[in-house]
Amino acid sequence: MKEFLYSLCQALYRTAKRKMLIGTPVVTDKDRQRLYKARFLQAFVVCVLMLALVKWVWLPDGSPAAPSASVATPPAVDSVGQSGTVAAVSSRYRHADGSRVKNRIFSVSSFKNTFPDLNDVQIESARKYGVSPVQDRQEAEHRKKELVYVGSDPYIHVDNLSTSIPYLVPRAAVLLHDIGKAFFDSLYMKDIPFHKIIITSVTRTKSDVERLRRGNLNATDNSCHLYGTTVDICYNRYKTVEPPEGPARRQVRNDSLKWILSEVLRDFRNQNRCYIKYEVKQGCFHLTVK
Repeated sequence: MKEFLYSLCQALYRTAKRKMLIGTPVVTDKDRQRLYKARFLQAFVVCVLMLALVKWVWLPDGSPAAPSASVATPPAVDSVGQSGTVAAVSSRYRHADGSRVKNRIFSVSSFKNTFPDLNDVQIESARKYGVSPVQDRQEAEHRKKELVYVGSDPYIHVDNLSTSIPYLVPRAAVLLHDIGKAFFDSLYMKDIPFHKIIITSVTRTKSDVERLRRGNLNATDNSCHLYGTTVDICYNRYKTVEPPEGPARRQVRNDSLKWILSEVLRDFRNQNRCYIKYEVKQGCFHLTVK
C-alpha cells in the first residue's frame, strides 16, 4: 500500500508540474486571475498528498502519536486486566516502566527583571498585612498573640539570627511553609537530592534596625522587616538533607539550586501571593507577603 501511494503521489506531482500553465499567454486580467487560481489549486493538492504520505510512512498503523513523556498528565490508577495482572500506567511522576519522570531546569530569564519589587511597593503590603513595629526583644515577648514562631522544619532551615527574631504574621508563615514544600516538590520532579532553603532574616525590631544602620549605610529605618511580613531567603547557600550517619548525598551546585528556587518563587509571585526583590549584595531574595 505504501509503494502504491508513493508512486501515485509521484505521478500526480509530475502531472501537476507539467500543467502549471507556465508559458500560457496572459492577455487580460481575467486570464491572469485564472492562472493564479490554477497554480494555487495544484500546489494545494500536492501538499495534501505529501502530508498523507508522511503520515503513512511515520504512523504505519494509522494511530495518533503517543504523547511525550515530558508532558504532565493527570495521575492514573493502575488497571487490573481480566487475567488479574496489574497493567503499568504512566503518570505525572512515573513512566509506564516505573522509572521516574525527570523535568529540566529552566530558571528564569533574568533575576533582576523577574523579581523587581522595590521597598516602596513592599512596604505598602507590609503595613496592610503586618503588625505595628516592635520596639525591642522584650516587647516582642508580649506580642506573641499577633505573631507565630518560625523555626527550622522539614522544608526550611532558619539561620542563626543576630539582627532579627524568628516570628511572622500567620499569613507570611503559611507562605514560607508553602514555598519550602514547593521547592521540595520541584527538586523531586527534577531528580535533585533534597535541600532546604535557608532563611537569613525574619522580623526585626526597631533596635535591630538601628544597630544595622550603624554598620550598613544601605539599611533603611523604614524596613519591611519591622512588620512581621518579610523574610530573606538565601540563594547561595542550602541545607543538604541527608541521614546523620550517611550515606552522603550527591553534590549539587548552588547555581542549580538557585535556578530551581527562582522557578518556584516566580510561580508564587505570579499567583499574587508575594512581592520579591532580587538582592545582589545581600545574596538573598527579599520577600514580602501580599
